[in-house]
Amino acid sequence: MKILVLNSGSSSQKSSLYQIGEAVPDDPPVPLWEGKIEWTGEVARVELKNSLGVVHKDQVKVSSREKAVEHLVGTLWDGKTHAVDSPGEIDVVGHRVVHGGPRYEEPIRLTPEVKSGIAKASAFAPLHNRAELEGIEVIEKLLGPVPQVAVFDTGFHRKMPQSAAAYPGPYQWFENGIHRYGFHGINHQYCAARAAHLLRRDLNSLKLVTCHLGNGCSLAAIHEGHSIDTTMGFTPLEGLMMGTRSGSIDPGILTYLMRQGQLQPQAIDDVLNKESGLLGISGISGDMREILAAMNQGHSRARLAFDIYVHRLVAGIGAMVAVLGGIDALVFTAGVGENSAEVRDAACRNLDFLGLKLDGEANTRSACDAEIAAPDSAVRVLIIRAQEDWAIAGKCWRLMRGQY
Repeated sequence: MKILVLNSGSSSQKSSLYQIGEAVPDDPPVPLWEGKIEWTGEVARVELKNSLGVVHKDQVKVSSREKAVEHLVGTLWDGKTHAVDSPGEIDVVGHRVVHGGPRYEEPIRLTPEVKSGIAKASAFAPLHNRAELEGIEVIEKLLGPVPQVAVFDTGFHRKMPQSAAAYPGPYQWFENGIHRYGFHGINHQYCAARAAHLLRRDLNSLKLVTCHLGNGCSLAAIHEGHSIDTTMGFTPLEGLMMGTRSGSIDPGILTYLMRQGQLQPQAIDDVLNKESGLLGISGISGDMREILAAMNQGHSRARLAFDIYVHRLVAGIGAMVAVLGGIDALVFTAGVGENSAEVRDAACRNLDFLGLKLDGEANTRSACDAEIAAPDSAVRVLIIRAQEDWAIAGKCWRLMRGQY
């Protein structure tokens, strides 16, 4: 079964093509093809690669998201990096949908009714859900009646206990769908299963804290394979300090600034999502690599940004461990989690009271899908590569085989 995966961002589109035979393999295979297109205005940068090792980078003119996605998907069967001879070879298309709203949890085959439901959930995540609907429409145009599947980033957290999901405001909030949904669920769920495989343990026997640390950051407390708490909430803004997002702050700050006439609703949204986090504190960048470089050159605000980031990360991990009542393994994943030995070291140094000991040499190597705890550590520590596209492909295969 050839499965095309689309992963949409507000100004980018990633895509991968996988082939799965009679069973989903334990280890993620190399995609037959993968591509990414990012655009600013009418100029788009394209990066393409296939399993034969052919790589192509280019710049193209695009007039809309639709045209950008059409160009990207078209390279699957046309050009130096093509992986199929015709669109008809693609058996199913899976889409990462950021927000399933109160209704959608499990992967589901797309129908007009489901598309309408995703459109209604756009009220919760307007930029992402609308982008994903546009991607769905492009596939309908290019591939015709091929089955399409929606996989929801909020789905993994939908069974959180009500005590974790509900906000302590009026109960009507909860009844009206204002509660904690959580995000990055596709990767948190994948990392939990992958950790169990790497540790050769039954997933149902493990208490895990997974740390998805990228430009967006979230933690999940996973018990017996289920998310029982997470740091993101009604929106992806709650929780940890992130690249340009503030994470959790005292909401009284906002009412204060509004009373002072300093911020209006859209300005508040921009400040919290685009001008805060590592960027807001350092004044340099929301990219951890640039923060570390500046910090090592003596930049005091970069140091402060790093220290706040680690403080909130450690506090968050501690909260997840408390909810779990213990921890068997700590997982680092996504861009910062996979690549920053400094962040992992600083976080783990504050967790030695749990009996957690890092192997410094293994941590510095930063090898993905590897253990970095010392042999005598009471808690295992893993780096696991984020594999959202592969996780989506596996879910599509299972759905088409009737396993959901």
